[in-house]
This record gives sequence, structure tokens and C-alpha cells, in this order.
Amino acid sequence: MGNIIAIVGRPNVGKSTLFNRLTESREAIVDEMAGVTRDRHYGKSVWNGVEFSVIDTGGYVIRSGDIYEDEIRKQVLLAIEESDIILFLVDVTGGITDLDEGIARMLRKTEKIIYLVVNKVDNPDRAYDTNEFYKLGMGEIYPLSAINGSGTGELLDDLVRKLPRKPDEDLEDIPKFAIIGRPNVGKSSLANALLGEERNIVTPLSGTTRDSIYSRYRKYNYDFYIVDTAGLRKKGKVTENVEFYSVMRSIRSIENADVCLTLIDSTRGMEGQDVNIISLVKRNRKGIVLLVNKWDLIEKDTKTLRLFREKIIEKIAPFRDIPIIFTSAITRQRLHKVLETAIRVYENRKKKVPTGRLNNSMLEAIENNPPPAVKGKQIKIKYVVQLPTLAPSFAFFCNLPQYIKEPYKRYLENRIREHFDFTGVPIQIFFRKK
Repeated sequence: MGNIIAIVGRPNVGKSTLFNRLTESREAIVDEMAGVTRDRHYGKSVWNGVEFSVIDTGGYVIRSGDIYEDEIRKQVLLAIEESDIILFLVDVTGGITDLDEGIARMLRKTEKIIYLVVNKVDNPDRAYDTNEFYKLGMGEIYPLSAINGSGTGELLDDLVRKLPRKPDEDLEDIPKFAIIGRPNVGKSSLANALLGEERNIVTPLSGTTRDSIYSRYRKYNYDFYIVDTAGLRKKGKVTENVEFYSVMRSIRSIENADVCLTLIDSTRGMEGQDVNIISLVKRNRKGIVLLVNKWDLIEKDTKTLRLFREKIIEKIAPFRDIPIIFTSAITRQRLHKVLETAIRVYENRKKKVPTGRLNNSMLEAIENNPPPAVKGKQIKIKYVVQLPTLAPSFAFFCNLPQYIKEPYKRYLENRIREHFDFTGVPIQIFFRKK
């Protein structure tokens, strides 16, 4: 399961610099999917083999004097609610400010693990000045310089040791589905439609943290968990900037699921926020089934359906191989189909293609359409294997991996999808030197 680390602090202490330092090494690997814009505030990081998510709560502040404190307070509350570990960033050159003291007061009340990180410590005099921050009463201090990276290694070593190991042992090895989407799109109606009328089949099994609750669904030969996130259940204290907060809330559900049932509202169509949520799912390499909800409210004929589908596919390109189901949680329309499809996507995500079959199909596709030569050099792809990763990824071994461009990579992905069913599942493709 994913752990979430939030960076909090007043403006201009270097939150985004630290965020970039923690996530950049990872970004290149994670953003293998074309068309995913790199989110400035949410990224993945890996240290000593442990993967976690990093969220920079800054950058969402409405820039104006009085609102500052209020906005920062909201960000800190959100971080306390939604993350496992909090990095409280202060600036050695500014000393302790009233805002720092305010944030410290809020953080002292929480049970979460908190690291007091003193930034901009890039010479011995400044190292001496860090002692002042013990006054904040937050325990040990971690001095570092986010710009040049000194001190980040020690912080990360300590951090990954303290990350809550979230035991999945209580959970049986059956699919975990999350219902995600923007606010008011019908997530709880869908959960209730699936679980509601027969609560006796539901055994809520609280996760180790209070964040995720797994409701078990067992009937009609189905057996799976629906991941419910406490954050999605209660109307939080935080209502402003709903878009950002709803994305942040979704992150937890996405990380704890195998397949995400992603709802969009048919009366509003596919909006920017929907596309963001889908790109979060892709970035986490989870399966996806797209549900166009409230379909009972649409005046429709076959043409409406076709146009609607085309519009969606255009917006989620280049990853078009996603099942789209027109449904209504209220009238329970096509709910069985939703479950069948989710199970199929779950199986696709676990699928391993035998190396022989993979090479037969792919080497023929490469022969029919070889990669374009670069600077007069022929690129020869000799061999392909599926890597032993949780979600499908493939390595193509060739003489000049650095010269293979995005369009050819898409060509290969489309051929893989043509020969082997990976509908609903993001695929990663790597080129390696033989």
C-alpha cells in the first residue's frame, strides 16, 4: 500500500524545491505514459527500494495578505488528515516566525509522525543557527539544503525506516476496487447500489490506519473488496479549493486499489478534473474502468452514445484502451457489467505473457514496421520480455535504445494491446541495451 508524505510550511521556505528534489529521480520512470502532465504538487519517490507519494501542500495558497494564514491552516489540517508522515519545513535564514509557531501548534496536537526540516542550511554558520528551532518543541531537527541536496539522504534514510508498514495480511488476496471521481458524481450512490441493500454481506474491515475501510462484496459468484476512504465519506472541514482537495482525497483510494471505477457525470461530460483523476490512476499503474454515471438522465439515441464515447476517448488519448460503461447507480443499470468488466481488468493487470509468444508477435510487428533510422544508424530490436512487475511492463532489448522516439513506442504498445488483452491497464515500455 502507498504511504503518503506531505510537505507543509509557510510560503517561500522552499517546499517546491524539496518536493522536486524528492520526486525528480522517480518522475522519469513513473511518467513513462505519454500525455501525463507532471503534476507540480503530487509525485512518487523511491528510496532504498521503498516507494511513497509526496504531496506539496503549497502552491495552492490564494496569494493575498490576510488569507495567507487561513489558507496555510487549511493546508496543514488537510496534511494531518490525509498523510502518514508530515515534513514541516522552516527556513534557517528567516528564523522562527509567527506563522511557523502557528503551524507548530497545530502539528503538536496530532499523533502523526512529524519531521522538523530546516532548509537552506548550506554553510557552517547556518548549521549553528539551526539550534534556534528546538524552541518549536518538535523534537529532533533535520538540517538540509533542498537546492543542493545536502542532508536529504539522512532525512530519507530515517523516514523510510519510520514509514508505517501497512499490513495487508488481514485482507485476503482478492481484488480491491476503488470508486473514485469528482465530488457529487455519484460515488456513494454507486457504493450503496453495490453494497447497500444487503448490508449483511458486508464485513467492514478497517485498515490499519483510519484511512481506508474495505467492505467485502460476496454474492453472485463475485468476491472482492470495495476500498472506501474515510476522506471520501465525511464532508471534511476543508471546503475551499474543492478541485485540489478532491484529487488529494482520491490519491489514497487509488493507491490502495487494484482497479479504479472512475465515475464521470453524464450531465456534465468529461471535464478537466476527470482527466486529472484518470492521469493519477495511470501514474499509479492501476486498472481503470470508466463509468459514465446518471445515464438515466440523458435523452439518448445510438448516436448520442457514440458521440459521447468518441469525446471521452479523444480526451484520454493516447491511452484509449479503457472500457467505458454507461450506467446509473440510481436505476442500477448495467451494474453487473461494471463488475464483470472490473474483474476482467483486474485479471489483465496480473497477466503474464509467455516470452515465446511475446517475441513471435512483437518481432513480426517490428519487422513489418522497423523503428526509423536515426543519423543513418539502423535500430535493431532483438528481443522482448515482460518484466516481473506488479503492473504490466515490457523491456525491448536493442542496440540504440536512446534513439527510439515516443511515436514508435506507441506503435509497439498498440501491437501488444492488439495481440494480448490488456484493456483497462496502463502498460510501461522500456528500451534497454542488449
